[in-house]
Amino acid sequence: MNPKYITSISELDNLVGLAPKEREMMETVTDLFPFRSNEYYLSLIDWKDRHDPIRKIVIPDSRELTTGGSADPSCEKDYTKQPGLQHKYDQTGLLLLTDVCGGICRFCFRKRLFMSCEREAVKDVADNIEYIRKHTEITNVLLTGGDPLTLETRRLEAILRELREIPHVNIIRIGSKMLAYNPYRIINDPDLLTTLSRYSTPEKRIYLMAHFNHPRELTPVSIQAAEALRHAGVVVVNQTPILNGINNNPETLTALFRKVSFAGISPYYVFQCRPTTGNQIFQVPVEQSYEIIQKSWQTCSGLAKRARFIMSHATGKIEVVGKTTKHVFMRYHQAADSVNIGKFMVFRANPVARWFDDYDKALTDFEPKKMWLF
Repeated sequence: MNPKYITSISELDNLVGLAPKEREMMETVTDLFPFRSNEYYLSLIDWKDRHDPIRKIVIPDSRELTTGGSADPSCEKDYTKQPGLQHKYDQTGLLLLTDVCGGICRFCFRKRLFMSCEREAVKDVADNIEYIRKHTEITNVLLTGGDPLTLETRRLEAILRELREIPHVNIIRIGSKMLAYNPYRIINDPDLLTTLSRYSTPEKRIYLMAHFNHPRELTPVSIQAAEALRHAGVVVVNQTPILNGINNNPETLTALFRKVSFAGISPYYVFQCRPTTGNQIFQVPVEQSYEIIQKSWQTCSGLAKRARFIMSHATGKIEVVGKTTKHVFMRYHQAADSVNIGKFMVFRANPVARWFDDYDKALTDFEPKKMWLF
């Protein structure tokens, strides 16, 4: 099976049948934020349920047109060293290989790639490979976009081959939602699996950074595709943002953490949804997200709760590590300025804060009272 891709509301209407007003609304949204999906993923939606979480992941919603947010909330432009290459953290190079995805998530933090005529991804990566070759501090490279698995296998193979020829590049990561959107891309292409097997070695692994946002995305065929990747030597991990109306309750997150861990996919990051243009309907307050995660872990094994709760801020990856009724505790899990890595911060609680910038200056003189446990 090779599911047909659908890129217009008229095609969607022909497939599932939309009410005239619903179709008109969706077309208005796609004037600004494009639509893309495929028959396989759309088949996971319960079309009788207007609140279906899979529907919310990929189907346009008029509330996306609410003002606010930024096209580049993590200031990726500030860390772009040359077209198609970002170098924010010393040891990590990021290559934007394409502006095409298997589907367009309505909450995508990089949706500017689908909206703007200004291209950030590049086809010719020769200059960027040379940059990585010269910067010996780069030990791992993230291939992203867009979704690298939308590329032809032979083009992906050429990039992997060149990266593997660089001695100091030990880890190659591929950011992809294809396991959820179109697992047949993996199952039906033995050349892809052979290529990944060739360049994922016992000493230097390839990691597939999967994006399962809801447990219903883990279908038998997606689990089969993940197993095929593992047989090819690829390590599969999962990351997801907390998303209002999709996974912002402990029961759903518990089911997601359990299901991925049962399938041998390690939970890696849970992200705070970035304040991107059009994303307001998906955002959950930071402290509420933290509480949801903590409750979701109450019936999870240690293997199912290895993820860190992270805000991918302009200054670095900020982990929310705890809270009380009055204070929130954070640390820099990773930082653009390496001196900040591990820096601990305490803020006054702000139950409506949706992003790091919504908190006041850290309480540098905060000294909690000693607590004795007997």
